[in-house]
Amino acid sequence: MRKNHSNAVVIGSAAAVVVAVVATGLAVSGSRDGAAQPGPTVTVTEVAPADDAPAVSEGDTEPVAEESGDGVHSLTEAVVYETDVEVSLSRFSRGMSSDYASPQNTPYAKFTIKIVNESDASVNADELSVNCAYGDEGKEGDAIFDEGLDGLPETRILAGRSLSVVWACELPKKQKYLQVEVAPDYESETAVFTGDVK
Repeated sequence: MRKNHSNAVVIGSAAAVVVAVVATGLAVSGSRDGAAQPGPTVTVTEVAPADDAPAVSEGDTEPVAEESGDGVHSLTEAVVYETDVEVSLSRFSRGMSSDYASPQNTPYAKFTIKIVNESDASVNADELSVNCAYGDEGKEGDAIFDEGLDGLPETRILAGRSLSVVWACELPKKQKYLQVEVAPDYESETAVFTGDVK
């Protein structure tokens, strides 16, 4: 009889351990970080976000912000770089290149690029980068070289000085939206100016 009693005690103890392990496993699976926590476990199936806050998906630690649009500016907005060099666009107008231009007989948007050097060092004007695109599909707009549109000057912009460059990009007559990308030198980030040209 003792032998049978001992077996009953062992079997009963094993069953109790299994129940405890299962109960602990349920408690652990209900917690977010995988560690057992004292007290009752509450599972939230859905959380309603605030009016302006994006919904948080499972596993995210915080809402993911939409693209802020950094580096994108209106056509007439001035941009100041960390190097204390300021770039702005102005005096937008339309025109048609001549028979002797490159490219010839092409409608364009003309504007003035002003570079103000407030840094302590000179800036090479020929390091200025200018690229254009137009329309909803962002088609590349060729730079126009014609009389009065000579491209970039090979000069330095000394500290405390400024320089204005007249530039033109291809812009078909039926197109209004223009995107101009400008970087004052090889090391600076490109600023993107966008807007409609009348």
